[in-house]
Amino acid sequence: MTKKDVDTFEKLQAQLEGLHTEISALSKKSQNDALNKFKLKFVNQIISEANGLLGDKYKPFNSFELFDENDLPTNSDVAMMLTQYLNCLEKLRADNIKKESKYPGHWYWLVDGELSDIRTVTPKIIKEK
Repeated sequence: MTKKDVDTFEKLQAQLEGLHTEISALSKKSQNDALNKFKLKFVNQIISEANGLLGDKYKPFNSFELFDENDLPTNSDVAMMLTQYLNCLEKLRADNIKKESKYPGHWYWLVDGELSDIRTVTPKIIKEK
């Protein structure tokens, strides 16, 4: 990953988490109601950006690109897909970070294959390297 990829990742993760919280709340109230076009436009925009960052290796489903605006998805469908994208982003992050030996418990991004000074949180999926 590059420094720009890390910046993009952090922005997308924050946006996806915000959308997930919002859509999940809607889903609990009325899971079978359709998401309105205004919200769907932003969901699709963020999913499109995530697809670019995740690539074929990390993308949740090869057959899924975006939600169809002419066939509005339900709140629960969108919440489910956002969960999948968050999980796949976490896998991408876990594969591209490393624990610093000088500071046990401190995790840093690998940028261009080298340990960077960009700190991150402990991965949810721990894969020792």
